[in-house]
Amino acid sequence: MERLIEAVIDLVSNTPPAKAKQLAAAIGKLASSEKASSLSGWAPNQNAQARLAKLLAAWTGAPIPPAELSGMLAGASTAYHQAKAEQEIELVWTGPSSKLVATRKTEQALLQVIEVAEQKLFMTSFVAYDVVLIMKALGHAAARGVAISMLLEASSLHGGNLSFDAIGKMKTALPTARIYSWAQKADEFAGGSVHAKIAVADESFCFISSANLTGHAMEKNMEAGVLIKGGAIPSSLHRHLEALVTTKVIAGV
Repeated sequence: MERLIEAVIDLVSNTPPAKAKQLAAAIGKLASSEKASSLSGWAPNQNAQARLAKLLAAWTGAPIPPAELSGMLAGASTAYHQAKAEQEIELVWTGPSSKLVATRKTEQALLQVIEVAEQKLFMTSFVAYDVVLIMKALGHAAARGVAISMLLEASSLHGGNLSFDAIGKMKTALPTARIYSWAQKADEFAGGSVHAKIAVADESFCFISSANLTGHAMEKNMEAGVLIKGGAIPSSLHRHLEALVTTKVIAGV
């Protein structure tokens, strides 16, 4: 049965819902698994043919009634595509392009997260400077009433590892934002830095990246990340950051 379940999952995750429904209906009309050869016309290409053959071979090893397999296919297809629709994940890349795989640019992804924020936005970065378009977007977000929170690495004079005061510059540039630092660290984290690069809007849309808030990271460095819309991750990430504030792991400055 396990082999059959794996074959069902493989087929529905690589088949449009309508096509999977068509196969499920055809299987449901069969008298038994011995009549499965009549399904060969369903597969429109070589990959589909291979998945169908895998399914039928697994069915032979677990001879359940056609109606039961039909229900398995229909239910698995619905569940898979509904779950997929609830969360979208997109690759983000800055740097040399392969020209073979479509990707979004880091700056574009970050701007999108900032621009969709309606109520709250939480961002983290090791350092922040020379990001004109990002700062302009943050200013517009603040003006429309978005509560902006930002965690940045502190300067060496304030318990951090930066040679300059990025937090002070950000407070001047974005006076309504709540700026946090991780200056007071437990002994086990002594010498550690804020290396997370995150932007999460309204607990529903987030960008997780290797890129700092710098001009080079937006335009020149080789940076990678993912843009995630929907699902549990954006919400969990925002609640985790807010919990760090509540438990005083990070503090406002």
